[in-house]
Amino acid sequence: MSNKLHISMSLAKPDALQITNTQKVAILAGVVGLFIMTLALFNIDFPQKGFFLGLSMGLIGIGTIVYSRAAYLNKLEGIKNDGTWFKSISSRGIWGWIVGLILTGFYIVLYFFPQYLGLAADGGSNTGLISLFDPLSLLLSGRPASQWFVYGTLYTLAILAFGYKFMLKYRHNRYQQLRTISVMFFQLAFAFLIPEFMYVMNNDLPYYDMKSVWPLNYYIFDEWSVKGFISAGNIGLALLIFGILSIFVFTPILTYKYGKRWYCSWVCGCGGLAETVGDPFRQLSSKKLSAWRFERWMIHLVLVFSVVMTTAMVYSYLGYSHNDFWLTRGVFISLVIGFLTLVFIGVLYFKGRELGTDAKYGAIGFFVVIAALLIMHFTGTTDKLFYIKSGTLRSAYGLYIGSIFSGVIGTGFYPILGSRAWCRFGCPMAAILGFQQRLFSKFRITTNGGQCISCGNCSTYCEMGIDVRAYAQKGENIVRSSCVGCGICSAVCPRGVLKLENDTMKGRINPNEILLGNDVDLMKLVNDK
Repeated sequence: MSNKLHISMSLAKPDALQITNTQKVAILAGVVGLFIMTLALFNIDFPQKGFFLGLSMGLIGIGTIVYSRAAYLNKLEGIKNDGTWFKSISSRGIWGWIVGLILTGFYIVLYFFPQYLGLAADGGSNTGLISLFDPLSLLLSGRPASQWFVYGTLYTLAILAFGYKFMLKYRHNRYQQLRTISVMFFQLAFAFLIPEFMYVMNNDLPYYDMKSVWPLNYYIFDEWSVKGFISAGNIGLALLIFGILSIFVFTPILTYKYGKRWYCSWVCGCGGLAETVGDPFRQLSSKKLSAWRFERWMIHLVLVFSVVMTTAMVYSYLGYSHNDFWLTRGVFISLVIGFLTLVFIGVLYFKGRELGTDAKYGAIGFFVVIAALLIMHFTGTTDKLFYIKSGTLRSAYGLYIGSIFSGVIGTGFYPILGSRAWCRFGCPMAAILGFQQRLFSKFRITTNGGQCISCGNCSTYCEMGIDVRAYAQKGENIVRSSCVGCGICSAVCPRGVLKLENDTMKGRINPNEILLGNDVDLMKLVNDK
């Protein structure tokens, strides 16, 4: 501790933690790796691009690993709140804002100005940063790199390197170890390597991340994608059917058994990046009631937008008579409206009383969607929907949801809004899974209120903005649509109050009143258990 006077009654060291010499060397290695990529960005033509790419990625990866080992292996296992709020980068300090601006700027250039990264014009050769990745892309798929290959490579490297850091930090918890290995595997295999190998085997196949499910995978039903799957023969048709089954069959079954955590915390690449790279920022998620109210409206508005826009996107390339896609516009719109009506009636019949006032808001959303689809059907022409050109409408969906929200805001704002801003406020897939989890999943987080000491660790580290402590103090099960089942609240609890469980539906949603001893028939309570 320094000799300066601290007006503090804290038993903990009030200074920010000092980094060791080993950590300084590790930081230097990572900076050198980033510097090589920066030189490439400014059109420095490296003579051996494969060597310098490997050197750059190796230095970044090794630097992260060495820094993590020095930070965690010399401490006892378990979570310690040592320095989290003293670090500028993790407490919305100047470094946090700088990192946020850099990430946001990178995403804006990646999505909207890839030529500044060196993407070649038609028939040309890549330059700049993208050309540095050409050797790896040629090795994996035999084609030059694109801005998406660069992004995918850096994304995968980040999840692998910071995933190792995450596993060291939470090495006392087996659940955290397993789910981190899972997201690392799915990102490396399903999101990065398999699509490249699929292109080698059949270059007519559209790019397809098999773990990405609609509406997160918003482009699977676009015209170029559907045509590509159909023209690729049996394997393309099988992949298209797999994508449809993932939405209507696999997802509801897995959510029923395990809650939305099977996807959001074990498979999803967005969640994987949030859990690994975004872990230092998880405490920044707002726990305010106003944030929760805004979240509920925002994420369901995005879902409504996604349903309408996806339907419009498919509708725009269907004809009024049977064509290559076997559907007419009339049949397609009837199927969509019929399915949505069936879901709405089923929810009201089986869960209407349980949902209470939420059922009214759901009814409003349902009628808005149906009205929008009917207006589209009866006012649409061969080239315009909602009085907008079909091509413009199709590109708008990918722009606003796939680019601006999930990338620029969702990831670029990690150091400002917390690590799951996209999952919490904008992901339509999270909205669908949350809807299923709230209605019929076996998953819940049980609480033992008698053991809670109100330390607040659980609420602080909940990246979805849930005030977990409020549930724990009342002994109430946590059954929230937004909960992704990451289990960090349980991992940081010093008393073992919280437990992730899959059990029967009976008693899953328990009363939220505090039970007093003279108000309870204890024998009846025991027998009910």
